[in-house]
Amino acid sequence: MARMGGFRRKTRHKLTKPLREKGKVTITRLLRKFKVGDRVTLVLEPAVSKGVFNPRFQGQAGVVKSKKGECYEVEINDSGKRKSLTIHPVHLRG
Repeated sequence: MARMGGFRRKTRHKLTKPLREKGKVTITRLLRKFKVGDRVTLVLEPAVSKGVFNPRFQGQAGVVKSKKGECYEVEINDSGKRKSLTIHPVHLRG
């Protein structure tokens, strides 16, 4: 049987912003800088679709390992497995 749905299936509440935060993303959030070794939290920004991680990692903490272009490589621990994700800085909170 073929897989039903796409990447953002069943993410209605995860991708809903609070009323006061709706609208365009500020330039400071788009141009945020992190250093290698910084601890960050993965928080999806619904207004920006590039550099998005899988919604199942929403709210997890990780460590910045390197910079790849304008994105960052973040290593997280997913049930005992080390996983490396490439994420745009708008989806990271320091």
